[in-house]
Amino acid sequence: MLQKFNRIKSLITKEFYQIIRDPSSILIAFIFPMILLFIYGVGVSLDMDNLKIGLVLEDTNPDAQSFSLSLKNSKFFSVEVARNKQKLQKKLIAGNIRGLVILPFYFSEFKSRPDKQGPIYVISDGSEPNTANFVQNYLQGAWLNWMTQENISNGEKTIKINVQPRFWFNEELDSRHFLIPGSIAIIMTLIGTLLTALVIAREWERGTMEALMATPVTMREIYIAKMISYFCLGIGSMLICTFFAVFFYGVPFRGSIFALTIISSTFLLTALGTGLLISSAARNQFLASQISIITAFLPAFMLSGFVFEISSMPLFIQILSYLIPARYMVSSLQTLFLVGDVWRLLIFNISIMLIVVLILFSIIFSKSIKRLD
Repeated sequence: MLQKFNRIKSLITKEFYQIIRDPSSILIAFIFPMILLFIYGVGVSLDMDNLKIGLVLEDTNPDAQSFSLSLKNSKFFSVEVARNKQKLQKKLIAGNIRGLVILPFYFSEFKSRPDKQGPIYVISDGSEPNTANFVQNYLQGAWLNWMTQENISNGEKTIKINVQPRFWFNEELDSRHFLIPGSIAIIMTLIGTLLTALVIAREWERGTMEALMATPVTMREIYIAKMISYFCLGIGSMLICTFFAVFFYGVPFRGSIFALTIISSTFLLTALGTGLLISSAARNQFLASQISIITAFLPAFMLSGFVFEISSMPLFIQILSYLIPARYMVSSLQTLFLVGDVWRLLIFNISIMLIVVLILFSIIFSKSIKRLD
């Protein structure tokens, strides 16, 4: 037992020396996550701000001017006004604007109608359904709000409803506050898988794995030493991502460091285990990287709930998503950052990921036989 411990200790020392001499591991563990976090934090946003729309103002009466002013003052839209629709239609076709609002020449006549329905025409770019729905729904809300203000200013009776909205956990409704914690889970999936998959594949390519096999160490000891070494790198990468999320992007962190450490350690074991499993099948770095992206990164990105709502997916895909460890990591990180230590949720997610870890390492250790073929 003591000899086994000494062999693992020597292998871990070798791994750390190899990491220091080979900058690619440092690049994957520390530089790559910061680049990805910058891309997700700055380049990815689900907030609809300053959306470009066109406004055709055929009616110049005060009512039309007042409604158009309410649209111009909105933070959601950047409005371009024109007197005829031909110019703006061309911009809509070219994709320069996302919607077109037409106030016809008889717009102001709506007040003489019993139902007081304004003849507003809204044309949206249906090539982006989410944006088109947003334009339609917001303009409908803007019209109702403007009508209410007009009734109040004219002294007409209105139903007094005092709505006091409260937004829990993400008070500013900033999409980055839930995208960045989710992106950390996706980044750690890619980093953890690549670290072990590429490094072991590199050992085979350089012939150093054959040299290790000539020593008394077993394949299990080699795997354990690599796991411990790159687990330390992964935890360091996780801490860097958390630091940047909190202090650079201003994402609130309402959980505890203890809970973050437990959930991150468990998830890293699933990612590193996936990389080890890939490395047992792929013995060159190019193939290992491709398999890592296809089997780890893409499922984590698509099926974890990071961007796409799982409940809106087909039933079969929803069931399949339960097999993706990143699903549990994304919800755990979003909870830790925005809500706090909800142990009922965290313990469930940790338990599922531990089951995945046991399955992965059972398969890995069952195949840990010294052979060169």
